[in-house]
Amino acid sequence: MQPPNPPKPKLEFLNNKPPPNYVAGLGRGATGFTTRSDIGPARAAPDLPDRSATTIGGGAGPAVGRGRGKGGNEEEEDGEGEDEKGYDENQKFDEFEGNDVGLFASAEYDEDDREADEVWDRIDKTMDLRRKDRREARLKQEIEKYRASNPKITEQFADLKRKLHDMEESDWESIPDIGDYSSRNKKKRFESFVPVPDTLLEKARQEQAHVTALDPRSRAAGGTETPWGQTPVTDLTAVGEGRGTVLSLKLDRLSDSVSGLTVVDPKGYLTDLKSMKITSDAEISDIKKARLLLKSVTQTNPKHPPGWIAAARLEEVAGKIQAARQLIQKGCEECPKNEDVWLEGCRLASPDEAKAVIARGVKAIPYSVKLWTQAAKLEHDVANKSRVLRKGLEHIPDSVRLWKAVVELANEEDARLLLQRAVECCPLHVELWLALARLETYDNAKKVLNKAREKLSKEPAIWITAAKLEEANGNTAMVGKIIERGIRALQREGLDIDRELWMKEAEAAERAGSVATCQAIIRNTIGIGVEDIDRKRTWVADAEECKKRKSIETARAIYAHALTVFVTKKSIWLKAAQLEKTDGTRESLDALLRKAVTYRPQAEVLWLMGAKEKWLAGDVPAARAILQEAYAAIPNSEEIWLAAFKLEFENNEPERARMLLAKARERGGTERVWMKSAIVERELGNTTEERRLLDEGLRNFPSFFKLWLMLGQLEEQLGQLEQAKEVYESGLKRCPGCIPMWLSLASLEEKMHGLSKARAILTMARKRNPKNDELWLAAVRAESRHGNKKEADALMSKALQECPTSGILWAACIEMAPRPNRRGKSTDAMKKCSHDPHVIAAIAKLFWYDRKVDKARNWLIRAVTLGPDIGDIWAMYYKFELQHGTDELQKDVVQKCIAAEPKHGERWQAISKAVENSHQPIEAILKKTVVALGKEESAAESAAKVVENSH
Repeated sequence: MQPPNPPKPKLEFLNNKPPPNYVAGLGRGATGFTTRSDIGPARAAPDLPDRSATTIGGGAGPAVGRGRGKGGNEEEEDGEGEDEKGYDENQKFDEFEGNDVGLFASAEYDEDDREADEVWDRIDKTMDLRRKDRREARLKQEIEKYRASNPKITEQFADLKRKLHDMEESDWESIPDIGDYSSRNKKKRFESFVPVPDTLLEKARQEQAHVTALDPRSRAAGGTETPWGQTPVTDLTAVGEGRGTVLSLKLDRLSDSVSGLTVVDPKGYLTDLKSMKITSDAEISDIKKARLLLKSVTQTNPKHPPGWIAAARLEEVAGKIQAARQLIQKGCEECPKNEDVWLEGCRLASPDEAKAVIARGVKAIPYSVKLWTQAAKLEHDVANKSRVLRKGLEHIPDSVRLWKAVVELANEEDARLLLQRAVECCPLHVELWLALARLETYDNAKKVLNKAREKLSKEPAIWITAAKLEEANGNTAMVGKIIERGIRALQREGLDIDRELWMKEAEAAERAGSVATCQAIIRNTIGIGVEDIDRKRTWVADAEECKKRKSIETARAIYAHALTVFVTKKSIWLKAAQLEKTDGTRESLDALLRKAVTYRPQAEVLWLMGAKEKWLAGDVPAARAILQEAYAAIPNSEEIWLAAFKLEFENNEPERARMLLAKARERGGTERVWMKSAIVERELGNTTEERRLLDEGLRNFPSFFKLWLMLGQLEEQLGQLEQAKEVYESGLKRCPGCIPMWLSLASLEEKMHGLSKARAILTMARKRNPKNDELWLAAVRAESRHGNKKEADALMSKALQECPTSGILWAACIEMAPRPNRRGKSTDAMKKCSHDPHVIAAIAKLFWYDRKVDKARNWLIRAVTLGPDIGDIWAMYYKFELQHGTDELQKDVVQKCIAAEPKHGERWQAISKAVENSHQPIEAILKKTVVALGKEESAAESAAKVVENSH
């Protein structure tokens, strides 16, 4: 059994105290670290100094435990208890370091700590400097805000002081003198009056006397001496003359200005205070400071031109024009090679001296374009202007600006010669080449453009001008070739073809009358830079933008090119047809539609548009032929059947219309065919056939509300009210959301049983169809018709709560309101629905009643613009012009109404759908609607008078 191994002896240095600043493992890079969990909540006490050493040695050791505090030699005189612990148990919590303030309390404050504090101090100063501008700006803003809210007395009355120049002398004299109101509280002083001695009166008389003869004593001296004591002490006449002399000197000084004209009227000096600039003390002080500063600038750096210019302008602002001229003259002497100084001197000089100043300037700087241009402006004669400019061109032959100026002043022949010389001197300026080409003959212009193309191979304007030249001389076949060749040449030169810029050039060519050039540019550039997937959308958008800018030929060219790519796209054909309809001729539209139906024979709308245009042009046989072709292409199209029926029906061919509808019914037409058939029979007066068709149509289409309405109206016309009521009730069971049927039933009940039954019907309708403004308006009108003003107002309030954005309700509310309250109601209506045509028309009617004709006209125009489909507003507008407008305005309203083709409107529909007005034109219906409006207004006025008399 082996004896156990003896324990290894511990190394001796492990029991010794480590040297100062020793960190275990630092040499091999294994440095340790201490976390909060290792330390725990308590803080370790610092090493206490050896008190025995200080006691024996009698000296104080180095101060320890200073922590973040800076080192010092002062002695610690704390209590013994604290010295023993080394830290204060009751120390305060540090907001910056928390409870860690005591961790390094025992560390010495060495050189590294001092250096770190200095670094942090510098960082704090740097950060403070960064924030200085923002801090000063914020402080300045606060000061300005305070001054704005607490102005000085002088600032408060500054605007009133400026108005004093409007006061006349009589106004000043009429200001009463303020009395001494404090004299009531003062003791009355004793006032004594002493008589004036005679000697004083005699002396005053002598002083004011006018002496016309020499004194004998002065004559004794030959009249050359004045005896002492004979000169008057105060001569009031001389004083007045002296004041006049001073005033004339001031006026002479103020009469001089930059233009040499008088700025002060000597005769109206007192009343012409506006011409004098009253400078405050602060402005005078600023001018003095600026004068000193600019004087320093001009003295220290006399070769600096902006300093002289600024100094001269300062004196000009101060009103010292002579000093300004002297300063700028010195500036011209010091800086003779600066054109701005000479221009400023010319501006400040009087008109007589300006030419001399600019002459010295061009002599000093003969290559300055600005000086030669200014010299030409100073001349009043065209010949002298041209002479000056030609003199300038002798010194600066490559100045395009001077060449343009001299060419503008010359006649056509001289301009051509000048431009020939100009293109030699400035061969790289395209405008000169193009101007010369315009003035030359056709052959010479071609030569000029060829030379220009050689000099400027990357200039598109030369190719465009060449195309315009060929078009102007009738060679339209060459236009497209030139543009195509030009684009290829430019691309070979590396020039990027900008599609947008070329489109602008096309529009410019159109405005210049070069339509073929415009079309050629569009044809060759419209597809550049556009992806295939985006071509249709992009081209249509470009055409619409050109149409908005009134570039019709450009838009037409875009559509023409698009239709060569997208031949079968119906939308593009329709856009192009719409363009021809609004901005083209009937022939161009007909040709386009013929071409369109060739490529898209299945497009009903294209056939119908072509037939309608022929019909509107008065060519009914051609319209019939187009519809026959359309029927052959699309045999089962109901739209074509109905269009053919309408054509025959509107042209008083009822038998043809009846046959067409019969064929359509046989082929299984929709509910519209049955409705049109019933309308034809109503026109012809065949009530039996009409009832049969309606009954048959309702058996096939029981949910089509128009057939129910027509059947109910037929029963009403025949006087069978009970049957009409049953029809309406049956129709409402099938179509509970049909508002016109509810209104018809309510109107019928009001005729048969009075208001109470109609009120119940309308209440039921509102429950079935909530938030419907037409039902609310019908209920309000029913109450108003029976004189129930309070009930009508209550219903209107509820209606506006349920339908706050309804225009027809707000319009009715404005009309129902008393006259003083209508303005307030109209304001509320504009807040809720500012773009509703009914509201706009109601407000226009208010202006109309107040005799504000221009405002009423503007609001009516706005109303018909917002609602062109509402015939009632057109009738109101036409009635207004009949009352306040001229014949031209009335005709204009009628034409616009015919173009708009209104279909809606309460009164308009009632008149246009009446049997006797079925074939009437729009103008006749418009005039009948105006008559109906007049009758309604007369009835409303009479009812209002009756109500007033009853009250």
